[in-house]
Amino acid sequence: MSKKKLIYLAGPLFTHAELEYNRKLKDMLLNNGFSVFLPQEDAEDVAQERERQNQERIFIRCVEGVDASDLIVAVLDGVDVDSGTAWEIGYAYAKEKPVIGLRTDFRELADGIVNLMVEMAIVSLARDEEELLKVLEKFR
Repeated sequence: MSKKKLIYLAGPLFTHAELEYNRKLKDMLLNNGFSVFLPQEDAEDVAQERERQNQERIFIRCVEGVDASDLIVAVLDGVDVDSGTAWEIGYAYAKEKPVIGLRTDFRELADGIVNLMVEMAIVSLARDEEELLKVLEKFR
């Protein structure tokens, strides 16, 4: 029996909608045989922790989460990629971990789908959850 691949799920987590979407993605990935590190839960990256000035602890847990992961799924929706997500993508790239982007947002930049530096750091870009699952099959 093979070990489940651990996915670090990177994405914005500042609105109720973002938090709920992240949970939906986590459940989908769990139901498809992956383990998931979700910063809003596993690093306690929530407003209450930030208010307690625990940013360093949140940062360290997220770095450890990327380090322990087999691959990263990064939500790239929005006018521009969330800055924390962009950092996680760059860090994962430097650690030679595959990053799969998920962009359900139909808006595009004049010269690409997302920022050039983000686009070049990802190994694949899925445009919806179904396509994401197909891409992830290659990484089992």
